[in-house]
Amino acid sequence: PWSGHDDAIVCEALASVEMGPFADRMWHTLSGGEKQRVHIARALTQQPDFLLLDEPTNHLDIHHQLGLLELVRALPVTVVAALHDLNHAAMFCDRIAMMDGGKLIALGTPEQILTSQNLRDVFGVAADIEIDDQGRCHIRYHAGSQKTGSIKKTGLRNPVL
Repeated sequence: PWSGHDDAIVCEALASVEMGPFADRMWHTLSGGEKQRVHIARALTQQPDFLLLDEPTNHLDIHHQLGLLELVRALPVTVVAALHDLNHAAMFCDRIAMMDGGKLIALGTPEQILTSQNLRDVFGVAADIEIDDQGRCHIRYHAGSQKTGSIKKTGLRNPVL
């Protein structure tokens, strides 16, 4: 049966994703980002040993993206997350598995995996990787450096898709 302890777990999970004030709202009235945060809270109420997250920052503004990733990193659980924002992966992940076409390309620490060469080979972008004084890497992309793919150059200054 449901208990006061269960209520406390739910309240704590909602507070951890800054959704406590929304506890009485109906699901259909929540924004996409709010729903995403409730999904995370729901997972936390299970008090798991492992979390599998697929794009957990989808639909979130930058404040909530960073807050959610900080929360997840601080949890005493193993987390496997699919992240497309490589700077987020660099900031919050202990280990990164880089995939290309469904195949594992590289596995290791952010500093080992997020290299200019890997970003060029896998994603077709040029970037500089900077390591800060805490050993975290930060990626600075170069605009206009991506593979052109189906972009056709014309006499205009900007490419036409």
